[in-house]
Amino acid sequence: MDRSVLTWLLIGAAGFCLLPWYTLEDGFWGFEWIAGGYPFDTDYAPGLFLLLQGEKPWLWPLVPLLMAPLATWGRSKNDAAFRTVLTLGGGIGFGWLLAQGFAIGIRGWQFETLTAAFGDLGDRQFGMGYGAILVALSLLFAFTHGLAARGAVNGDVFVVSAIGFVVALIGIFIFYPISQILVSAVQDDTGGWAVPLFFQKMADRKIWGLDCIAGRISCGVAWNSLFLAILVGALTTLLGLVFALAATRTGLKWTRALKALTVLPIITPPFVIGLSIILLFGLSGTVTTAVADLLGVQPTRWVYGLPGVLIAQTLSFTPIAFLVLIGVVEGVSPSLEEAAQTLRADRWRTFRTVSLPLMRPGLANAFLLGFIESMADFGNPLVLGGNYDVLSTEIFFAIVGAQNDQGRAAVLAIVLLVFTLAAFWAQQRWLGRKSYATLTGKGDAGLHPILPNRLRWLVFAVAGAWGLFTLVIYGMIVYGSFVEVWGLNNSLTFKHYVTAFSVGVNEHGIHWSGSAWDSFWTTVQIAAISAPLTAAVGLVTAYLLVRQRFAGKRVFEFGTMLSFAIPGTVIGVSYILAFNVPPFELTGTGAILVLSFVFRNMPVGVRAGVAAMAQLDQSLDEASLTLRANTWRTFRRVILPLLRPAILAALVFSFVRAMTAISAVIFLVSAEYDMATSYIIGRVENNDYGLAIAYSTVLILVMLSAVALLQLLVSERRLGRRTPTGGEAAMVRGG
Repeated sequence: MDRSVLTWLLIGAAGFCLLPWYTLEDGFWGFEWIAGGYPFDTDYAPGLFLLLQGEKPWLWPLVPLLMAPLATWGRSKNDAAFRTVLTLGGGIGFGWLLAQGFAIGIRGWQFETLTAAFGDLGDRQFGMGYGAILVALSLLFAFTHGLAARGAVNGDVFVVSAIGFVVALIGIFIFYPISQILVSAVQDDTGGWAVPLFFQKMADRKIWGLDCIAGRISCGVAWNSLFLAILVGALTTLLGLVFALAATRTGLKWTRALKALTVLPIITPPFVIGLSIILLFGLSGTVTTAVADLLGVQPTRWVYGLPGVLIAQTLSFTPIAFLVLIGVVEGVSPSLEEAAQTLRADRWRTFRTVSLPLMRPGLANAFLLGFIESMADFGNPLVLGGNYDVLSTEIFFAIVGAQNDQGRAAVLAIVLLVFTLAAFWAQQRWLGRKSYATLTGKGDAGLHPILPNRLRWLVFAVAGAWGLFTLVIYGMIVYGSFVEVWGLNNSLTFKHYVTAFSVGVNEHGIHWSGSAWDSFWTTVQIAAISAPLTAAVGLVTAYLLVRQRFAGKRVFEFGTMLSFAIPGTVIGVSYILAFNVPPFELTGTGAILVLSFVFRNMPVGVRAGVAAMAQLDQSLDEASLTLRANTWRTFRRVILPLLRPAILAALVFSFVRAMTAISAVIFLVSAEYDMATSYIIGRVENNDYGLAIAYSTVLILVMLSAVALLQLLVSERRLGRRTPTGGEAAMVRGG
């Protein structure tokens, strides 16, 4: 019997016979069931024990379908029976598992037609537990093995299984929850279908109005969001490129300090940056009052609106562009640049005609991420937006505000998706079908040329100015954490840190007596679990997108970006609607927080992986496969070591986003799983700004330490290039 098929058969059998079939009351991470009534108590019983007790008869069809792979014993993969048994058994079994889960709810049949056909069920369904999850995986991979045996994607089991697994994850944790809220766009308040109401809401002047052209207050939220996103995407890409060039092409000695400085904004709760900007540029801000006194003019509220949101978002999202572009800029082959200079091209022409065009995948992906981040961000517009309304804040107020109109929120989300899809299409058109591979299997020990003098000094000036501005922003944050009462009593104190993070000792040992410790440890735990999962799913997806050809690839790629385009508020509400009832009862658990972070942040790992992998010549894969390594071993031993910048980008971004996420977290936290940002927002609502900023400062320090640790663990990819000696560096600078 095929070893891989046998492995998944045993995993499925273990799930059905040994592990609790349904969700446990003590949560996904709880193991109290082992000391409870297991395996006979129906709350903890495996599927087999439920059937033997006469419970849940709808699980009986899973038994023969799960055991179907036994029929392949002794058969070759080329045997028609092998292909048919695995494809039908796995496909029908996986479909049945989902169908019975959606058909039977907490009150019996979910649909009136089923009740009319079969009568009242008299029993209820629960959410999937450990056992059901393993059986679902077993059936899914039996199906993908059957497809591979039929010749799908050249019969590569690893690739077909990876595609099937990622598609299932995207379908369950992205398309399904989002569909729950989008369907309300064509429903009225009673839940009935109302298509005309959808078109009426879509044509609302508040969405598409052009009153700003006539000199009135503002345009519609759609145009406001589009204009802001284009500006943010362009500025973040430009600044990200500047910092990447400063770190790699200028001979700068303080590269590590520069990298740490550019990452600072991404590890900060967004409302803290907004608050610092208000303290600097608000009506009573330090800079505003100083300039007003100097020029003898009246202070204004100029920072509220487009200027303030643009500054805050550019500051917040430039690190994303930098993390994507740093690996791309490093990956450009020095031999190509040396060849151009050998043909008498000067440094400026070499950079403009050789280096910059090879960075196009990174530039396009950086712009796309900046554009989508701006579209989806609601923290900065909420603090600094003023009268400049955007789609994300309108969705937020439509859901949790006085309107309580899920239909309007869904319509606005559809508009946002249209803009995101248009940006994705424009990116693909700009890149075209050209090759940008610069890392091949050949030796390449050259040195990157230093930028032309004028461009180098321009890079230094821009990077220095923006770096200084970042330091000022963070200086205000640190200062605010030591102020007694911000704006009223500016005397310095440690009381905010003591209140939040005091530690005592009692008869039981160390006592974490500070009010912030519970949320802090929960946040670290959830972030540490979600970060590697996010990186793994994102990079496997990137490998499939860049290296494999299969039907529906464009739809597959759009699906991976969908969760990133949806505001966190919509993600939070959609997860509550989707995962509060069977077959996925996850509300109030730590698992729902992990899942929301994984699939909310996965697109960054995907785009970073796509940008980095576009530079790896396919001959590397082909050489490994020629030496009889399978696809999985090639991916693990050849591709992954060359993707370390992308791995680091995915790990850093997913970890810090889990630590600082706001919008989705507000809806998904519970008394047992409270997150740091939820705690901070509670302090802000109580006007306890000192404690909120002190907590934010501690988070920044923790995440800086985590970023340094991840950098140490992942290390850097080795491209076989020399480091310049003092004489070589001087010669390169001199041309």
